[in-house]
Amino acid sequence: MGTPKLAFLASQAEDAQAAFSALTARFGHLTPEAADVLVPLGGDGFMLQCLHRHAGLGKPFYGMKHGTVGFLMNQSHAEGLLDRIAKAEPANLRPLEMVAQTESGATVHSLAYNEVSLLRQTRQAAHIAVELNGVERLDELICDGVMVATPAGSTAYNFSAGGPILPLGSKVVALTPIAPFRPRRWRGAVLRGETEAKFRVLDPYKRPVSATADSHEVRDVLEVTIREAQTQFAVLLFDPEHNLEERILSEQFIA
Repeated sequence: MGTPKLAFLASQAEDAQAAFSALTARFGHLTPEAADVLVPLGGDGFMLQCLHRHAGLGKPFYGMKHGTVGFLMNQSHAEGLLDRIAKAEPANLRPLEMVAQTESGATVHSLAYNEVSLLRQTRQAAHIAVELNGVERLDELICDGVMVATPAGSTAYNFSAGGPILPLGSKVVALTPIAPFRPRRWRGAVLRGETEAKFRVLDPYKRPVSATADSHEVRDVLEVTIREAQTQFAVLLFDPEHNLEERILSEQFIA
């Protein structure tokens, strides 16, 4: 596409703001709508914010790390930036769609590029029924919570909760319990991406539960349906020596 036109987006971190000033002075600054490539400056949390705000534009994202976690980012070097972007390898991320029904009668729709998690809101454990494609698989999961994670998100909260790391492009998602009490030995499941998972909160008034899609929290949910989005996706660009597929693979061999 020739020399790409760049839109720099920076988190509020001091380091990211300094990089924004230096990079825009050198390469210019365009709005996301006018650019060919969006360049978020920050950590993984900021990258997720940018995906939620701008993925609908259909532009690729080339993240540069200026935060505490940078799994979805490239190393930040201004030298040769245009050439690096031109040679970068794409990774297609397909988010999860969450539809949450709340105690107040509201229906809330949200997307998640990492995971959708259900969590207890009080000191008491949540009681949740789990249904997959219309078939009830667990009539009562007693736990702190449960999540569905994408391959890109499988190395984050999902892995910390004991869930599996999933290869990028595997077209599967991880269903992972969070501190399960009953069934005590249930470790979760790996599901085909098109599986529709439905979670019903069994005692919502005594044991309220919230649902969070990435950073969007919905409180006092009664029922949450999660499925892989069919028409929405985002493209992230990575330097060839640090592509996302290699990072996910490497995570499985860290002692």
